[in-house]
Amino acid sequence: MTDTLPGVQTRTVLAVRYAETDMMGVVHHAVYPVWFEVGRTDVMLSLGLPYTHIEARGYYLMLSGLNVEYRRAARYGDHVTISTRVAELRSRTITFAYTVRRGEELLANGETRHIATDRAYRPARLPDDVFAALSAGTR
Repeated sequence: MTDTLPGVQTRTVLAVRYAETDMMGVVHHAVYPVWFEVGRTDVMLSLGLPYTHIEARGYYLMLSGLNVEYRRAARYGDHVTISTRVAELRSRTITFAYTVRRGEELLANGETRHIATDRAYRPARLPDDVFAALSAGTR
């Protein structure tokens, strides 16, 4: 389930799957960036910018940085909420911010930074309409 909030922020609720946990029943640290991708995809969709449309126009949003701060463990069967928003936008780069919660309890927060490139992987300015839509998401 995904809700779009003002400014544009999305909240995506996921149930922790058994395959996402380690032998202790705790969500493996490598799962959080995957959850961030789910949240980022939801933000882009809520802005009318599916990745497939951006890529069809000849642009990629390549990951250039990732930060995760782990606070508490998520476990199999938990329902977690990933809140995602566009935190910073420049002509060639986008930063997304994330929080992962179980109810009101903060489990993790983080951010990903992306650079726009053309199909030859050279840095490129975001198209004006894409920039405008992402800009609306930062308000």
